[in-house]
Amino acid sequence: MASLLNSAYRLGVRAAAPAARIMATSTAHRSPFTHIDSSGNAHMVDVSDKPETARTAIARGHIQLSPATFDLVKQDKLKKGNVLTVAQIAGIQAAKQCAQLIPLCHPIALTSVQVQLQLADTQPLGHRVAIESRVRCQGATGVEMEALAAVSAAALTVFDMCKAVDKTMCVGGIRVVEKSGGRSGHWKDGSKVE
Repeated sequence: MASLLNSAYRLGVRAAAPAARIMATSTAHRSPFTHIDSSGNAHMVDVSDKPETARTAIARGHIQLSPATFDLVKQDKLKKGNVLTVAQIAGIQAAKQCAQLIPLCHPIALTSVQVQLQLADTQPLGHRVAIESRVRCQGATGVEMEALAAVSAAALTVFDMCKAVDKTMCVGGIRVVEKSGGRSGHWKDGSKVE
């Protein structure tokens, strides 16, 4: 890890921990960020005392395509294979491997991962693949990161499979649109559901 940080420093990349440490020590109250301890150091949150509840997270995003690429995907004419099927599998795989990708993310025993990809060409976003993931577990911590990882990996897989024919693709709009379970309860589009 020290070697990685030294390499990042040489490349001009600053570590987030010093900034977090300054923020945590410059305020009179506890940091609102649960992954930062009272000294400003990053740590994995201890969830051992939290009750296990049914948890669900839904995330969405999209990848914009040129009209020609959109047609190739729609007609299943790309050399690498069926774009939507491969991206769907990549999304499911990413949700299952989220703790390997995100350093402070808990490994979670997921009970369900659904990833849907749909071709859409309505305005204002134009030609795109719309992506939605729904992830569930019975656990002590939420599955928002797993849902986001699923959408992200699916979008990146579409990019990878289409990059030979489209240099203008753009991934965007990745966000959690709904979550339920745990202490904070049910949220939809950023608002608490009563």
